[in-house]
Amino acid sequence: MYTALVKNITLSADADLIEKARQVAKSEHKTLNAAFREWLESYSRRRGDVEAHRALMERLKHIDAGGPYTRDEMNER
Repeated sequence: MYTALVKNITLSADADLIEKARQVAKSEHKTLNAAFREWLESYSRRRGDVEAHRALMERLKHIDAGGPYTRDEMNER
């Protein structure tokens, strides 16, 4: 979401790479800025995903599934 609370940043990248990225964005009917904002939002969520996974593993650490299992045992239906 694009809001009034935005900051401008300057990035450096290979000119050919920028042009290729612009063409990809254009094919998706968006600007390179819009594509970058989407990427930045996705990238910033990764930390939260890792923390959520760690919290889930902590909550489930009491579960013992038995094992270890052989490949044949794991493929049984």
